[in-house]
Amino acid sequence: MIAEIIQVGVIGLGKMGGPIAGHLVAKGFAVTGFDVEQGALDAAAAQGIDAAKSLGQLASRSDLVIVLVGFDSEVEDVLFGDGGVIAKAKPGAIIAVASTIAPRFMESLAARAAGRDVELLDIPLCRGEKPAREGKLLIMGGGNEAAFELCRPAFESFADAIFHLGPLGAGQVGKMVNNLILWTCISGNWEAMKLAEKLGVPAAALREALLQSSAANWALEVQAQDNPMPWAEKDMTIVLKEADDAQLSLPLCGVVKEVIKGIKLDQGQGIPRPRARDGA
Repeated sequence: MIAEIIQVGVIGLGKMGGPIAGHLVAKGFAVTGFDVEQGALDAAAAQGIDAAKSLGQLASRSDLVIVLVGFDSEVEDVLFGDGGVIAKAKPGAIIAVASTIAPRFMESLAARAAGRDVELLDIPLCRGEKPAREGKLLIMGGGNEAAFELCRPAFESFADAIFHLGPLGAGQVGKMVNNLILWTCISGNWEAMKLAEKLGVPAAALREALLQSSAANWALEVQAQDNPMPWAEKDMTIVLKEADDAQLSLPLCGVVKEVIKGIKLDQGQGIPRPRARDGA
């Protein structure tokens, strides 16, 4: 494992990755970025971030690689695709998967990387886009604790709450549970307010009262249901698959997935799809 984090690569420079890369630059790290969208690369360049021509170029110069793409298939392609990070990483590099993926899938990636001179961490990010811009994300991490602590100064540039939960995959378990609780709260809030409105009580007035009650929750406070929820189905699919694999019955989770889908349909929200990358 490398002795010090100086060069950081960020893969995925969108609404989360772009601000994160900017915070790293502001803290004095040398940052290289990669994205399939030219607009994201241009915005990153304005923050002093070098644009890599390929994943391999980014990996070969980075002590720490932070992966911030949306889907399991994209993470797999970034790490193991033609000219991907695992094949091109410098010896001893640390690869931190900040994407939200299934814990078992995270473990399978580490198994495939076994024998390579790299260290994998999972650091799925919580709190969303506004905290990303403010440098106030939450990290729940898993993997080698010494590697995690070596990365802590870099993580502190964009997160103000950082927890190491255990071995590889533990961070994804933490994020999965966080998402389960969040989407359950949003579902309950949505249906409760529909009931109140139907019975003649304005939701806005009731919400103010509920925030002082035992029903208060973060999603109600920030009116989370009014914000875009692109990853809701993906998050709940992960929960249900992990529960099936663990032979655990979680019937509420299936209902929550459908309630969230209904909320999104009511609000005209779409469902994101994986993106293809260019460059090797």
